This record gives sequence, C-alpha cells and structure tokens, in this order.
Amino acid sequence: MMNNLDDLQKMSKDNMDMAMASFGSVSKGFQAIAAEMADYQKKSFEEGSAAVEKLVSSKSLDKAFEAQADYVKTAYEGFVGEMTKIGEMVTDMSKDAYKPYEGVMGKLAK
Repeated sequence: MMNNLDDLQKMSKDNMDMAMASFGSVSKGFQAIAAEMADYQKKSFEEGSAAVEKLVSSKSLDKAFEAQADYVKTAYEGFVGEMTKIGEMVTDMSKDAYKPYEGVMGKLAK
C-alpha cells in the first residue's frame, strides 16, 4: 500500500512539474507576443502620423492620392508581415508548451 502511495505522489509531482514547465513556456510566449504587438502598434502609429503629415503637406491632389496609396500599400504589407511573425511566435509557443508532455505521450502511445 505504501509503495502505491509513493508512486501516486511521484506521479502527482511529475505532473505538476510538467504543468508548471508548460505554463512557464506559455507565459513567456505571451509576454513576447505582447511586446511584439506593442512595438508594432508604436511603429504603425508613427507611420500613420508621417503619412498624415505627408498628405496634408501635398501641393496637389495627385500627390495626395499618391501619398495615400503609398501609405495603404506599406500599411498592408507591414500588417501581413507582422501577422505572419505573430503566427510563427504562437506556433513556437505551442511547441514549447508541449515539450514537457512529449515523454509522457510517447509512453502512452506504446
């Protein structure tokens, strides 16, 4: 009976250690994503402000449309690039969060 209790306690400790390692990975991942989004928002705001200044200082309607088109193009490309980067970060975070469980899943599959 004591042997079973010791096994149960060891298994519980191992499960808690795996959960904490996984939680740590997820926490670090979300912090990195939040920092990346804050940087992107700051950069996006600065680019938007610069575009408005360029639009307001345009001498002709053609230059205003050109400034707007340039901004829309760079904003779209920046957004797509940033979302791709965030997607990769989420994928990496998921892989890191799963790593503590790989050994257990391998044992269960056998």
